Parts: sequence; structure tokens; C-alpha cells
Amino acid sequence: MTSDRYSLRQLNLMVRDAIEMQLPDEYWVEAELSECRERGGHCYMELIEKDEHTNTPVARASAKCWRQTWQMLQPHFERATGQPLHAGLKVLLRVYAQFHEAYGFSWIVTDIDPTYTIGDMARKRQEIIRQLKEEGVFDLQRELHIPMFAQRIAVISAAGAAGYGDFIRQLEDNDYGFKFEVQLFPAIMQGEQVENSIINALEQIYSLTTNPSPLTSPFDVICILRGGGATADLSGFDTLALAENVAQFPIPIITGIGHDRDESILDMVSNTRVKTPTAAAALLIDNLLQVLTRLDNAQQRISTAISQRFATQKARLDSLQTLLPVLAQRFLSNAKHRLELIEIQLQSYDPQLLLRRGYSITLHNGCAVRDPQQLRAGDEIETRLEKGTVRSVVKS
Repeated sequence: MTSDRYSLRQLNLMVRDAIEMQLPDEYWVEAELSECRERGGHCYMELIEKDEHTNTPVARASAKCWRQTWQMLQPHFERATGQPLHAGLKVLLRVYAQFHEAYGFSWIVTDIDPTYTIGDMARKRQEIIRQLKEEGVFDLQRELHIPMFAQRIAVISAAGAAGYGDFIRQLEDNDYGFKFEVQLFPAIMQGEQVENSIINALEQIYSLTTNPSPLTSPFDVICILRGGGATADLSGFDTLALAENVAQFPIPIITGIGHDRDESILDMVSNTRVKTPTAAAALLIDNLLQVLTRLDNAQQRISTAISQRFATQKARLDSLQTLLPVLAQRFLSNAKHRLELIEIQLQSYDPQLLLRRGYSITLHNGCAVRDPQQLRAGDEIETRLEKGTVRSVVKS
């Protein structure tokens, strides 16, 4: 048995001393977070590096950020990036090497550069937007129109979220007495489960929309609402799968996620984006108010048109009432004059007038004789004169 034996602690102390001598400085390291959790005020991270072509891990390491440092770095990073540290983020960390004889090797984090993460986030966002546009789905939601009478609302939100409660109160307490039917589809609106949770809620709504027929959809519009959670944790709304589902959904979608930073990809592909859940409720109320205003204006225009029509017709009737006696009198005078002319014309055809002038009329069997050929020898004829009648017999 060799005499140069070491206890495990002794050997680990030698490793610690070697590392401290060989790696005495702090270093900036690029890595992806595969795990990130907070415990006891400290932050524990698992770092990973992947092959660019195969996405296969080629390096792994643990990192820690002690409480005192973490209390300063965490809020600064979240304010700058709009989200907390979480698995999947690429980060640039300032670290130094530490080997503890009881706990092994770890990189100790002393600083985080948020601009590096922001750049990587922006690159990923642009890549997702580019892919959505190439698929031809980026603008599909904006081709839909919120219905005039949008009162049946499907809401995707956390059931106990303050934002959802504000949304309901805003709808119920509107100044115009509008009634809305709201059905909640609960979803996780914060953290790594946002994407799958919202997609599952959309699938539930879609199953109701297409069963039994698209023509009998129970919803006019969908609202995706978030409020009351950590305003920094919004990374779940910037994913390709969620964007594809929302962009291609057949019902208009309103987003009220409750943040002031640049639009999320979810906002970009939705039909309408507002900042908060209460703003989403105000939008729906205003939509009905515009419809009511249009109906009131139409009613006023119809009422005015009918009143004008009645006034015009009454004026015509009044005018006719005044003209009718005059017209009737004129008609009767013209008719009397025509009768007098006819009477004069008829008088000119009176046979008595002809007889008074010296003419006579010869009748045979009661009919006027106009041609001697009508008579035969022995026929009895009657000749009417002004002052009498002569009967004769035809000899030849």
C-alpha cells in the first residue's frame, strides 16, 4: 500500500488550491440556462452549451449567485429585459471559479449583462415573426372583424387574477346597461407553462365553436387577459406555437396582457391589442356603444324621413282639397258645354226640320225609300209631309 494517501477532503482541498491558483480572475461566459431556481434568497443555475448544428449539449456546469449579489442583479435584469431569468434564456455571466471541498465545483456569478440576453431575445422574436410571415398567418387575425353585437365573450385568464376581476367589474358596471355573457377558460398566465396552457384553452374554445356547426358559435370574441402577476414574466407570450394558434383562430382575439414594454408576439398576431384587461372591457363596451349610436342615428333619420313624407303628403292633400271643387266645377261646365254642342248637332238631323223646308219622306213598310228599285207595282207607300201624310199605291 502506498504511503502517499489522502483523504477525500485533503484531495479536494488540493483541487481547490489548484483552481484558485490557475483561475484567479473573473471571466465573462456565454451560456444557455437549462435550469434556474431560487432558494433561500440564492439563485442556483445550470448552464449548458449546445452545438449550433445538432443542438446537442457539448458542455454543462453549475453556477450560483449568492443572496447579496442576487438581490441587486435580479431586479436590474428584469427591468432591462422585461422577464426573469428562466430556462431557455441565453445569458452573459461574469463568474469566478470555486471548488468547495464539500460541495464540489461551481461558477460563482458576480454580474449579468442584460444587453446580451436582450439581443438574443430580439433575434428569436424576429425569427418567429419572419416564420409567421412566411407561413402567411401573421395578419390573418386582422382580416376578422369584431361583430357589431359582440356580447358573448370567451376569456382566457387565471381564475383568481386581479385583471380578470377588473375585466368582469368593468363589463357589469358599464354606464349603459349593456349585458355581456362571459365564460372563463382558466389558464396559467405566468412562467414556463403559459404557452401550453393558453393553447389548451384555445382548443377547448375551438371544440365548442365547431360543435355542432361553425354557424352556431357560442362566442363573438375571445379575450386573453393577464393582470396582477409579475410584470416582468412575459416570455411565454413570445413563442412560435402560441402565435400560430392565435393567428389562425377563426374568432377575433383581443389581448390585454398588462404591460407597457414593446408588443409581445402574441399582441402582434391578435386582432386587437390593448394594454390592460380593463381596457379590453372598455373596448367591448365602446363597440356596443357605437352600435347603439348608429341605431339611434338610423332611428332618428327614419323618423325624420317619415315625418317629412307625411308633411309632404298632407300638403298635397290640402292642396287637392282646395283644388277639387274648382276642378269639379270646371269639369261640369265643360261637360255641359259638350252636351249643348251635341244637342245642336242632333237637332240638325231632326227630320221635322227637313219637312218644314218642303222636303218629304217616302216610307214602305215603315222604312225610308231611297231607291225606286226598292218598290214594285202594287206596293203601298206612305209619304210624310210637313202637315200630314199621303198614302199611295205604286202603279209602275
